[in-house]
Amino acid sequence: MKYEPRLLPFIVVLCGVSLAVAPAFAQGEAPRTSDISKLASGTSKESQACIACHQSGTAPLAVQQWASSRHAQVGIGCYECHQADKTRPDAFDHYGYSISVMVTPKSCGTCHAQQADEFQSSHHAQAGQILGSLDNVLGEDVEGPAAAAMGCKKCHGSEVKVIGKGKLDPATWPNEGIGRLNPDGSKGSCSVCHSRHTFSLAIARQPESCGYCHLGPDHPQAEIYDESKHGVTYRTLISQMNLNASSWVLGKDYNAAPTCDTCHMGATSKLASTHDVGARISWNLRPEVAIKQKDWEKRRDEMKSVCANCHATDWIDNFYFQFDGVVDLGNEKFFKPAKDVMAKLQQAGKITSTPFDASIKWTYYELWHHQGRRARMGASMNGPDYVQWHGFYEIAKIFYGEFLPEAEHLMPGVTANIKESSYNQWMKGLSAEQRQKIREFYQQRYEQPPE
Repeated sequence: MKYEPRLLPFIVVLCGVSLAVAPAFAQGEAPRTSDISKLASGTSKESQACIACHQSGTAPLAVQQWASSRHAQVGIGCYECHQADKTRPDAFDHYGYSISVMVTPKSCGTCHAQQADEFQSSHHAQAGQILGSLDNVLGEDVEGPAAAAMGCKKCHGSEVKVIGKGKLDPATWPNEGIGRLNPDGSKGSCSVCHSRHTFSLAIARQPESCGYCHLGPDHPQAEIYDESKHGVTYRTLISQMNLNASSWVLGKDYNAAPTCDTCHMGATSKLASTHDVGARISWNLRPEVAIKQKDWEKRRDEMKSVCANCHATDWIDNFYFQFDGVVDLGNEKFFKPAKDVMAKLQQAGKITSTPFDASIKWTYYELWHHQGRRARMGASMNGPDYVQWHGFYEIAKIFYGEFLPEAEHLMPGVTANIKESSYNQWMKGLSAEQRQKIREFYQQRYEQPPE
């Protein structure tokens, strides 16, 4: 794309200089036709043609949303984003212009180069790797392709296929997955967070944007955040969050509460903002047995630097001590032993290597994939209910009440070493003294003995 003088203010913003742009109409008010015409006149002739046609044809509200955006204020129009070289697989001729329906990170990187590069290096951009995972077997094969297309792949991303002359395969498009595999070779979708065609900073900074994917039984970060002090404070003081600001530096532009963006991506007086959302995460809480990242010390130091804007050093260090304790407990007491049992069962021929073809495989999958993740993530984000009742309570219930009995049924004696572990001495029963203390507590606290 050729840079023109009218684009210079936009480029100034990208270089980190705050630029206040006055809207052409009142906040919350739909732009008038005259407003849109005025904004369109500042764009390229190609974009003017797009606006004139779509304003009265298909997707007129997309034009209105664009008119409310910063792009519109600085002369970035439809064509600047949708133009595509004729050699691009998904390019097609549209009234004499070569365009693509898809605006990919490579397209956005024409102007937002640093952000695009950071994003391409991030865990978000790799989310499409689910296509080769156990989860994908569950979605594609056990459940079925249509379920996976409208479920898993809407968050993780699909491989968007072109079926000729720029036409996209309806089985793979539309898709706004964060790790979408694009025909131009890039990964991901910026609009999943920034929401076309407003490309609102406020929307991207809202925890609800992250909650589009980060919720549910296996990764309930949105629900955990909502119950945490961070989430409650944010929702109470949202009017003080300055969400639309060009600059959004913690302690400079806002101080009321942290959002997901604040901790994982946002700028502070000591840290630059980043589109690598995992740059400050020290544990990988996803797998059966949680593992620390290769450069976990550096990652943790950066996250601690964010925490230090509000919390004392001892508070932060003690938090991480407790958090690490939760992860280590899960690993040592439940997940390593369970993984070892599954390996022994397969080695002995009691189960096959085919995923999900036996009851114990479903039990094991939910143990680590659902309950285990919830407990770890609850600890990481100060959600006590997710550590306890949605986490370790469910882990213990399934581990002792379902997994161990199922394993013993398949291969008697396979769990013997687990029952002898120091973690599981409670299974030998409570002493008379312990039972009496419990009865006395219930009598004193609730005026009745335990049932």
